[in-house]
Amino acid sequence: MAAAARRITPNIRYGNRFSQCSRTFRTTVSHGNALKNPNIYLYGTAAATTIYFGWKWMERNAVVEAARPGRRMTDEQSLRGLKLNHRERRFIKFASAEYEGQLYMTPQDFIESVTDSEPRPRLKRRILQENDLDRFAQETPILSKGSPDMFRTIFDKGIISYTEYLFLLSILTKPQTGFRIAFNMFDTDGNERVDKEEFLVLEKIFSTARRDRLNRALEGAVKSSDTGEDVEVLEDELQKSHVVDTTLLLHFFGRKGKQDLKFEEFRMFMENLQTEVLEIEFNEFSKGLPAITELDFAKILLRYTYLQSDQYEMYLERLLDRIPEERGITFSEFKSFCQFLNTLDDFAIAMRMYTLADQPISQEEFHRAVKICTGEELSPHIVDTVFKIFDDDGDGQLSYKEFIAIMRDRLHRGFKQQQPRIGWDGFKACVKEAINKEQPQQPSLT
Repeated sequence: MAAAARRITPNIRYGNRFSQCSRTFRTTVSHGNALKNPNIYLYGTAAATTIYFGWKWMERNAVVEAARPGRRMTDEQSLRGLKLNHRERRFIKFASAEYEGQLYMTPQDFIESVTDSEPRPRLKRRILQENDLDRFAQETPILSKGSPDMFRTIFDKGIISYTEYLFLLSILTKPQTGFRIAFNMFDTDGNERVDKEEFLVLEKIFSTARRDRLNRALEGAVKSSDTGEDVEVLEDELQKSHVVDTTLLLHFFGRKGKQDLKFEEFRMFMENLQTEVLEIEFNEFSKGLPAITELDFAKILLRYTYLQSDQYEMYLERLLDRIPEERGITFSEFKSFCQFLNTLDDFAIAMRMYTLADQPISQEEFHRAVKICTGEELSPHIVDTVFKIFDDDGDGQLSYKEFIAIMRDRLHRGFKQQQPRIGWDGFKACVKEAINKEQPQQPSLT
């Protein structure tokens, strides 16, 4: 079905067909033919409904990429036959720069990829020249000048490769205790310092593994294609053999590449990046104020989850019903809770001891488990707010399984692979959801 869908003309034609079908059906009714033959009315209604919801389903499941005039094929077309994973597709979707045929993200692209569902509108990718890279190198801050707003300050005056993108994603979900492990992965000679060559070793590992996987996919793709030339385009666009001094390489090792990266500098970079992303999320809701509301906090926690719309509203309404008055949540409280989520695996082990013993999880046990996992304490108010969101029956006990599952989605920021709804089951699910959305909502009592 997927192969057939790719051969169908662009989605706009589905809209035209539905409009044409509707006009034809209205003409038939106006001439009285439908009234003379009820079957025509029933068949027409079924056909129009099927075409409409089929169009919506195709439109919803389509991947829209930025236009790239002047190329033989679009990104989506050149990917046919290659089973790219979610991170590869997202990198391609948000990458706004290209140099010598290879795609790069800017620092701003990376921030948007982890805080927004879609990239900012653009007509085409920016084709970089060597003088652009020279200018980027001059404007990249040295390691001692790093800060929690470095990516926002650099904005689009820098480049990030695909393997560096994977590295940065891993940083966002690393607990403080994992910083040392990450550093030791780069420090191959164990001298407590990482040089440029050691840093590039991990990139070579990523590149080799990915290239082997894509080469296996290409074998099947070439068999189903007239020529393998176009199929191979994207394999090179993500990882070429040439080495370019990216923003991270310049920041870590200097313009000459001779500086060494120490653990404390590495730890500070990781902490600054985590803080910067959290600040962007927090500021989106705070509007310049020192605190966000409890409702805003709940929206941030639920924004990357795979909840149905009615489930999402249920959590928010539950919170509103249980909060006597708004006290607000500061950035410090918000950051502490998000850093706790980076230890979610350890926390899940601690909580499983209670669930195996059929013991409910109270706020006191929750506080204790967080303290054990992170060494830090969360504010009583933010824990109370979490319990008001995830306490099913209001008895003061946490719904453990539900909390862990939803927080895992939050932690992965939408990068967790979700099983796609395809085929007839996907079509039925889309129709059902569309019908539910069209039903009138009951008036609120608040």
